[in-house]
Amino acid sequence: MDISTIYCGSDHAGLGLKRLCIQHLKALGWVCSDLGTDSPASCDYPVFAAKVCREVQEHGQLGLLVCGTGLGMSMTANRFLSIRAALCTNEYMARMSRKHNNANVLCLGSRVIGEDVALAIVEAFTRTSFDHGRHQKRLELIDSVTS
Repeated sequence: MDISTIYCGSDHAGLGLKRLCIQHLKALGWVCSDLGTDSPASCDYPVFAAKVCREVQEHGQLGLLVCGTGLGMSMTANRFLSIRAALCTNEYMARMSRKHNNANVLCLGSRVIGEDVALAIVEAFTRTSFDHGRHQKRLELIDSVTS
């Protein structure tokens, strides 16, 4: 599967960081689909998490979700079948979430990490691929124990 599109969403708290991440991703050659919010007015993160997760489910691509801490987005995203959302605070977590867990949605907290760290995390997440092997069995096990 050729992954070249990333679906992006945020609430008001994550708007600025989401826009910065989109700009960086485009410079790296990614196609970014911004599903909102596009306003600094207070809004509800589950709405945007759902939009992104539905697109990732349908198209098999990647997602990026940003809120104040990343917690609300990750909790909401992980309620969706076939979504493996990873709240990452450093590059190592981003790499391992893809390499061992085949995470397909990256969650960031705009109020808990700096911009440079966020961009490094985004880059690590999007440049790392799934290792399969013994990790595939574990993903299948996750699906079997949660269905």
